[in-house]
Amino acid sequence: MLDPDVIAAIAEELAEADRSHSVIPRITARYPDATIEDSYAIQGVWRDKNIAAGRRLIGRKIGLTSKAMQAATGITEPDYGVMFDDTVWENGATIPYDAFSNVRIEVELAFLLKEPLEGPNATLFDVLRAAEYVTPALEVLNSHIELEGRTIVDTISDNAAYGGLVVGGNPVRPDQVDLRWVSALLYRNETIEETGVAAGVLNHPATGVAWLANKFHQHGARLEAGELILAGSFTRPAWISRGDSVLCDYGPLGTISCRFV
Repeated sequence: MLDPDVIAAIAEELAEADRSHSVIPRITARYPDATIEDSYAIQGVWRDKNIAAGRRLIGRKIGLTSKAMQAATGITEPDYGVMFDDTVWENGATIPYDAFSNVRIEVELAFLLKEPLEGPNATLFDVLRAAEYVTPALEVLNSHIELEGRTIVDTISDNAAYGGLVVGGNPVRPDQVDLRWVSALLYRNETIEETGVAAGVLNHPATGVAWLANKFHQHGARLEAGELILAGSFTRPAWISRGDSVLCDYGPLGTISCRFV
């Protein structure tokens, strides 16, 4: 494990990078022996400081759950981060591009929990019972660590590269549709950039949520009722520039749009 003072210092570096919309050198380049446990400790210090400052935690994001995302990043296992209330935009939002260090968009489904979900043996069926609604969502990725050569330790430390969330479309009950076959067309400036099917997330997007509940159990925690859980992207991330418009068509589940200005 890294020294607690080092963990606190890295967390403050990341907080400053968030404030200044900049990036810092890779943690693993400076501390090659840093572990996944170190990275979650760094994320935890950053999270707790934000909560102490008055930000409200509204859910969790899961990353790197599909082969598309693992191939895009070179990282082969899932990770997770936290989502705060001031990072959520409504459908059709105009989003300030300068609020981020860099912007990429991912296509996801989000699960709203009506009851707690706890490991160590949570299954897909437990997730479907615990979820009240499933809704289309776009995740805005925002990396505060240089991208070249990143490992999962770098990504987890950086709150799993979470920047924001746009929710929209038509929320459905988990048993209303076959979630494996939810598909999406992602447009950037009226041109299709990516397409995907939700089964790309561990063969069923609810499996990602079960993975997170079981991972949380290892830390003595659980997912709580009322939390929104992003299950992971089933397309590669699309790079976004200032002025770009984004539209994602989920077919029967509706559309999500936003613009970065």
